[in-house]
Amino acid sequence: MTDFAATREMFHLPDGVIYLDGNSLGPLPRAAPDRVHEMMTAEWGEMLITAWNRAGWVAAPARIGDRIARLIGAAPGTVVMGDTLSVKVYQALAAALEMQPDRRVILSDTGNFPSDLYVAEGLIEALGRGHRLKRVAPEEVADHIDDTVAATLLTEVDYRTGRRHDMAALTRRAHEAGALAIWDLAHSAGALPVDLAGTDADFAVGCTYKFLNSGPGGPAFIYIRPDLADRARPALAGWLGHEAPFAFDPDYRPGAGIARMRVGTPPILQLAALDAALDIWEGVDMGDLRRRSIALAELFRDEVARSCPGLELASPADPAARGSQISFRHPEGYAVMQALIARGVIGDFRAPDILRFGLTPLYTSEDDIRAAVATLARILDERLWDDAAYRVRNAVT
Repeated sequence: MTDFAATREMFHLPDGVIYLDGNSLGPLPRAAPDRVHEMMTAEWGEMLITAWNRAGWVAAPARIGDRIARLIGAAPGTVVMGDTLSVKVYQALAAALEMQPDRRVILSDTGNFPSDLYVAEGLIEALGRGHRLKRVAPEEVADHIDDTVAATLLTEVDYRTGRRHDMAALTRRAHEAGALAIWDLAHSAGALPVDLAGTDADFAVGCTYKFLNSGPGGPAFIYIRPDLADRARPALAGWLGHEAPFAFDPDYRPGAGIARMRVGTPPILQLAALDAALDIWEGVDMGDLRRRSIALAELFRDEVARSCPGLELASPADPAARGSQISFRHPEGYAVMQALIARGVIGDFRAPDILRFGLTPLYTSEDDIRAAVATLARILDERLWDDAAYRVRNAVT
């Protein structure tokens, strides 16, 4: 059994704060500052440029990619780190469309994260080949996968409500129709068990600063199904994705397999922080994580139902149909969340009316849940949210 009391001790959690926003930004792993400091002083400071070889910097994107592969059901050598999630979405989608020259539809859903949709629209405009982005209700995706669809572009767990797509079923349906399946794991990786190999997913991408706790702006990852990797052409081709980066060949030749999806110089400082964060996962069983996540969410839902009658559940009632978060609707959701944060319970708000709470078993306890809901109940009961200061929108909500 995973010892979640032990994993909680591996994070710096500020006194007097209940942190329920790890689905936006994970807290600081205690080991990360020393790891980054060591990288800066012993490696960058003493080794200088020789650290690319001596400290293994150049191999870090593949090495750390293998560490993430274990958490998302992927084989070693199929995941590589680097760049941002939007860049990786662009690479995956561009490669998928090139593999499907006779199809023009990218199928997504109306609940998908807007950035993924922006990337798709920008790529369509850049290609100028008559592609179109088709968005349907999440529950209608399977019905719209047909022989016009080049690729599905879906986020497994909805960023607002936590609603979860059936990755296995939708990937199978895509393949039956001759389409490719691209999965965004931003709210899945580190939140619940993922089985990319078992579901036969074609492409997957994800960020690391949420449930994987790499810190703000942490690097993204990309996965390609092994039998497709050498066919995937990276539309954003950079020197470190070249077959021989230090040959400085003026003509691009893609590297073998997933290595071709590397673009530019990797963010070594942030990879060092991520490497430290991934140490926490060494003793974690993903099945234990999922069971604990569901138990925390059910406790949260029951406590809200008992003491917060003004809130409407926005997440699916069925625990199996949601990720590791729970969301509620309130007409004054933004002000309610600001009042909650002011009292030391940190969640976040998503327009137009959703209060969102990340449930991260690595450091969230039952006592945290009970205390958070008690504070929320008091705010609603006494209308403490009804203050002009709580209605002032911050740049980041």
